[in-house]
Amino acid sequence: MSTNSFNMLYSIILPTYNERENLPIMTQLVHDTFTDAKLNYEIVVVDDNSPDKTLDVAQSLQSIFGKDHIKIVSRAAKLGLGSAYSAGLKASSGQRIILMDADLSHHPKFIPEMIAVMDSTTKKVDIVSGTRYSRGGGVAGWDTFRKLTSCGANFLAKFLLATGGASDLTGSFRLYERHALEQILPQVKQKGYAFQMEIIVRAHKSGMKIGDVPITFVDRIYGESKLGANEIVMYLKGLLQLFFTT
Repeated sequence: MSTNSFNMLYSIILPTYNERENLPIMTQLVHDTFTDAKLNYEIVVVDDNSPDKTLDVAQSLQSIFGKDHIKIVSRAAKLGLGSAYSAGLKASSGQRIILMDADLSHHPKFIPEMIAVMDSTTKKVDIVSGTRYSRGGGVAGWDTFRKLTSCGANFLAKFLLATGGASDLTGSFRLYERHALEQILPQVKQKGYAFQMEIIVRAHKSGMKIGDVPITFVDRIYGESKLGANEIVMYLKGLLQLFFTT
């Protein structure tokens, strides 16, 4: 990592909905990763009025780790992932932004490698995506149907859309230069898994460079998966809309 990385503040935006069991573990993993790497961080928790009282847990974590490390955005209802990212970005102070899931499917241990790719002088990139679909990446805890669904969705997107060679279009574990996310996020209209895909499409269309780092995606231990038939239909509709409009 470059000297500049050690002087930067990294903002990790964690949208939450019923993540009271996962949030303390994720917070500790983030803290340990950044402390070991001697990097500065803040976590921005964006909670959508979780029935399981995730907000109370976030407030307890804030009292333990401090307001300089934990910021909280509390919203009145479940308003969608895109608006959660926008709210988190507005509340954040970092020069670089990390978007990841709070359910422990994304391990913070991959973040230093993502930062190293962004710092590389051989290929300047604006976005680094954690990928399950390049050598060294993978998934754990999925059944065959989930694997086929994910691989099929990713293949269709790569086949139909201009994505600049990005290998994982539906994953949400990404590191952004702040200016890149501020430019792209207002343009994104899709919801659900198509939201992540549109970010890459818009970034490529804007001339941004995208790098990737192999990661292992681990299915959530606590709570319920948010993938269902409705999300699959929304993704396919979003894919077709992007194909015809971008």
